[in-house]
Amino acid sequence: MSSRTETLEFQAETRQLLQLMVHSIYSHKDVFLRELVSNASDALDKLRLESMVDKDLEVDTSDLHIEIATDEQARTLTVRDNGIGMSREDVVSLIGTIARSGTAELLRKLKESKEAGNQDLIGQFGVGFYATFMVAEKVILLTRRAGQTEGTRWESTGEGTYVIETVDDAPQGTSVTVHLKPVDSEDNLHDYTDHGRIREIVKRYSDFIAWPIRLVTADAEPVTLNSMKALWARPRDEVAEEEYRDFYRHVSHDWADPLETIHMRGEGVFEYEALLFIPSHAPFDLYRADGRRGVQLYVKRVFVMDDCAALIPDYLRFVKGVVDAHDLSLNISREILQQDRQIQIVRRRLVRKVLTTLKEMRTADAERYRTFWSQFGRVLKEGLLEDPDNTEAILELLCVESTHDATEPTTLHDYVARMKEGQTEIYYVTGEHRATLENSPHLEAFRAKGYEVLLLTDPVDEVWVDRVGQFDGRSLRSVAKGQVDLDTEQERKEAETEREQQAKEYADLLAFLRDTLSDTVKEVRLSARLTTSPACLVGDAHDLTPTLEKMYRAMGQEVPVVRRILELNPTHPLVTGLRAAHQRDAADPGLAETAELLYGMALLAEGGDLTDPARFARVLADRLTRTL
Repeated sequence: MSSRTETLEFQAETRQLLQLMVHSIYSHKDVFLRELVSNASDALDKLRLESMVDKDLEVDTSDLHIEIATDEQARTLTVRDNGIGMSREDVVSLIGTIARSGTAELLRKLKESKEAGNQDLIGQFGVGFYATFMVAEKVILLTRRAGQTEGTRWESTGEGTYVIETVDDAPQGTSVTVHLKPVDSEDNLHDYTDHGRIREIVKRYSDFIAWPIRLVTADAEPVTLNSMKALWARPRDEVAEEEYRDFYRHVSHDWADPLETIHMRGEGVFEYEALLFIPSHAPFDLYRADGRRGVQLYVKRVFVMDDCAALIPDYLRFVKGVVDAHDLSLNISREILQQDRQIQIVRRRLVRKVLTTLKEMRTADAERYRTFWSQFGRVLKEGLLEDPDNTEAILELLCVESTHDATEPTTLHDYVARMKEGQTEIYYVTGEHRATLENSPHLEAFRAKGYEVLLLTDPVDEVWVDRVGQFDGRSLRSVAKGQVDLDTEQERKEAETEREQQAKEYADLLAFLRDTLSDTVKEVRLSARLTTSPACLVGDAHDLTPTLEKMYRAMGQEVPVVRRILELNPTHPLVTGLRAAHQRDAADPGLAETAELLYGMALLAEGGDLTDPARFARVLADRLTRTL
């Protein structure tokens, strides 16, 4: 076999990442060894699984293990495994690029964390192999994929290029040899040839890994450094909190402690164990379509797959952990899992347990729940669209901003408890920003009458309020849709004569405005919801909101333009003045301009976008000029 050697350049983002690593100021440089051991463990998991599924794969799985060897004189540390290994193509695609690690977003976050002295990001982003360059002057990787005869040697100093060579003397599996930088206490570069240091790191981060991690020494038998206990299989009262935290770091690649740990066991017809974690902060890829989903599937302690979407719905994608099922086939596919009845049972139980745990957290520890909601509340609300079976449970977990308190969100239960006597509906308004909503003309009558209004600013809010429709038997009602009349029966009777008179007085002006603004509005009427603003725009009960229209178009979906209703405040000086001007001279061309400005003002007041801002500004300037 001829040796084939190439010198290749890293992908542009990878070069930037390597520079960050080489010149890193992160103090937790021990992470490089944790990541190498974790990668080796994954390789052993995959070999074990592949050997069970592919009976023709001729590999020895009798002693799968991880070795750590050091050479104090040469200042090298080597981590090797006899796992699945990699082909030449695997090495180029997995190490030459960081497409699977987040590319530009990853780099931005790492740079920010470096500037802030944040220690969490290396693990959080799953940088893995690249972390070796925090401590390495040079890295050599030797690997051979199980079932193949050719091996691959990879070498780089992390300075933009790497050398890759096909070799014929590589053992099955992968070894990574790190040529260590000099010890530097100021830069937190420890002596990673020191066996005591290695024992400490493995015990701290990798004690629970299911494969033996052996420290190889020249003058003694290899020593196994980890306990290899499947943490999820042990009773909860036998597991220390530190063990849970270490395990969480392993499955999540997150340096921060989890917010909550869920350890559960299912017994009966279908047995399983689950160890789940709710993180304390959102990962960078939470809203990416290709982002990692956190739950791993094992079958009788044998790893089957990462990111098992069949076990956890998408709106709980932030949950990390392991599920170990006892009665599944090892070669089950993702497609079969989606239809498997037993998996569906486990999924329902896991979802119910997570939601129950969050409810208990909200009741027992408001501060921790506030942290959870700030990081994951927007994602959890997606469940109101995806999971009708758990709608009520999710509604009880909502924390929603409202006009009741400028700093503290409210639950729907608390809103209902504060409802005014005789109030039958839960009022809300949707939009992009709280400040805009608080100043919206739609709220004027509600504020004057003392009604609390929910302020919904997440994009998903636009959808779920219509989908859900009600809470605790009370309808959800948008203050920006339909007719509003907050008067009592007595107040209506007292104002009936005045309203009839206003309807007569404004009939001609309303007809004029309907005709003038017919391209932009479908109706013009007097308003019962305005107290200080001259006009506002409202929709019919089942109309799309402007924000929802915008969302659909941003997704490439064409929806018909919704013409809304212009409501006028009959007591505002601008409106009464417009009526008087129309009575004096209905043919005055300035009236059409005023109508146009009135519509634009109403649109801007609710935070909307003008179709032609330049024209609006020009008309406004002309009118102002004539008044001076």
